[in-house]
Amino acid sequence: MPPDLRGAMRNLATGVCIATTYVDHGDRRDHDAVTVNSVTSVSLDPPLVSLCLKLESRFLADLLTTKKWALSILDGSAAAAARLCSGDRASRVGALSSLPASPGRHTGALVLDAPSWLECELWDSFQLGDHTMVVGEVVAAAAGDPRVPLLYLRGRYRTLDDTDPPNGEE
Repeated sequence: MPPDLRGAMRNLATGVCIATTYVDHGDRRDHDAVTVNSVTSVSLDPPLVSLCLKLESRFLADLLTTKKWALSILDGSAAAAARLCSGDRASRVGALSSLPASPGRHTGALVLDAPSWLECELWDSFQLGDHTMVVGEVVAAAAGDPRVPLLYLRGRYRTLDDTDPPNGEE
């Protein structure tokens, strides 16, 4: 019997982001977005982050073509946006028109209204099992006012009741 990796990982709380990319078709730019919770800070020098996407993902295909994407780190008020961008491609593209976003100055990928965001350019990619890990160099980033973060735990979106560690510990 294979290990119950999915069941075990359901107990790991993760942050929730929306990744955006695009593909150009002549004078038309088609944007796409997908909800991800597999984001990891890899290196500070150079500044690198990674995310993992299913091999058959059209979002991944667009990202590998464009080699540019943005990550918007979501706050607790963005659970509906996370749900919208976790569906099929047609639903995600439709959702993008209703979300407050603007093209990033460095990549052209859409940056959503979020407490923090990153613009990335492809550094490398690795096929790992049924996913591809993409590593991006962060070419722009911003952190606004801290807001209660959106988390994913046990198959549900959740928020923290307290954004500060107890007793000032970190």
